[in-house]
Amino acid sequence: MSCSVGDPNFCPECGNVLPLPGKSNTVRCPRCSFCIPVTEFSGLEVCSTVVFNTVEQSSVAMEDDEGSELKGPVIDRRCIRCNKEGMIYHTRQMRSADEGQTVFFTCIHCRYQEKEDS
Repeated sequence: MSCSVGDPNFCPECGNVLPLPGKSNTVRCPRCSFCIPVTEFSGLEVCSTVVFNTVEQSSVAMEDDEGSELKGPVIDRRCIRCNKEGMIYHTRQMRSADEGQTVFFTCIHCRYQEKEDS
């Protein structure tokens, strides 16, 4: 079976990301064991890009009326109170160590706070 029909970065059977061709003559999907000859990748160029958020977009430091500072990384999460995008988060281990941590979100617009147990 040839994977030239779809994206050569993904397994045509299960959709998993295929590893880069190595020293062996075949590329094997780690999920479903689909196997393809390395020759299928000849002439293909693998390109990737990484986009970093600017410091201004990724974190905020603001003071409110009481003088307390609000700072942390900003994520794309919609506030349920003001319906605007942008919340700051931080995590705490509130329960026992074998349970997930608690994530606290604060809206950068209206300062509404919510929590999520993970």
